[in-house]
Amino acid sequence: MRGASVGGRTAWSPGILWCCAGLALLLATLAPAAAVDRTRLVAYTALEVEQLDPIRRAVEAAVPEVEIAWVRASTGILTDRVLAERTAPQADLLLGIAATSLLQFEAAGLLDAYRPVGVEALRPFFRDPTPPYTWTGMDAYLGVICFNVEVAAKHRITRPSFWRDLLGPALRGRIVMPNPVASGTGYLLVAAWLQTLGEDAGWAFMDALHENVSAYLPSGSAPCQEAATGRHAVGLSLDMRAAAEKAAGAPIDIVVPVDGTGWEAEAFAVVAGRPHLALARRVADWAASREANALYARSFAIVAYPGVSSPAPVYPPHAEARMIRNDLDWMARNRARILAEWSRRYGAKVRTP
Repeated sequence: MRGASVGGRTAWSPGILWCCAGLALLLATLAPAAAVDRTRLVAYTALEVEQLDPIRRAVEAAVPEVEIAWVRASTGILTDRVLAERTAPQADLLLGIAATSLLQFEAAGLLDAYRPVGVEALRPFFRDPTPPYTWTGMDAYLGVICFNVEVAAKHRITRPSFWRDLLGPALRGRIVMPNPVASGTGYLLVAAWLQTLGEDAGWAFMDALHENVSAYLPSGSAPCQEAATGRHAVGLSLDMRAAAEKAAGAPIDIVVPVDGTGWEAEAFAVVAGRPHLALARRVADWAASREANALYARSFAIVAYPGVSSPAPVYPPHAEARMIRNDLDWMARNRARILAEWSRRYGAKVRTP
């Protein structure tokens, strides 16, 4: 019922005002109650920051009972954290973490044995090949050279075609790359050189490269970002970051070396022993869907679901063909040994965050 008009304004009786106040209080108490009905799932991720909100919103729309709480860090940091928490896991989901890390967690018995609904539609390469089924791939990323053409012209640096082209004296102090202890991109580069060249020649190559490296950075994206701004001539990085920087107008060439490049599969898994397994499994079902892969394809040229990739025009068309024959199991088994040796040799140039 409307109140009487006084001076052009509506005057409400005390009874109606108390009624409205009570209704407002009721609505205020009901809103938090609705939020309480949603279950908070902690998801560890190494995805890029710009990917997190679209994926969170899509998950929460597909599984309305869930609220996603991201914990984001570089791959190496998250890998060490999950292993350190093995007796008291804190994450419900691992979403967007290197498959080689998930293989370590699988070996340690930390992953829930669950095969997501619809996983058969994914490319075979992105499906856990050994029982019990615990992880599923989302996308693949690979190592590239971000080469600043303006800095190169100023200092008369020739565009590299092979990895060995990074060893010339013109590049002394002009290269940055990810620290493999912290970064999955850094580790895939190191592991690829050791696999393709052999252990002795691989370490010899990295010894020579070290002479030209200015610093080892804490993430896979940072080296390309520094090359894009002209701080360095060369940044060893990952393909998606290189494509994003070039599309934004950075004066870089994206070089996928002719002699092949390392790569990694980004994947997801449900953590075993957590209290909300049923909901976490529903999120895993979504993560294997075409809808989810369409979101991944906004950032990655190579995704698990066939037919949804749409690489940016700046993306190198030959990139997938130059991916090496990579042994993910070998990478997982040898990670601790390789990183210890790498740190002993090159740790003095690590730049901390």
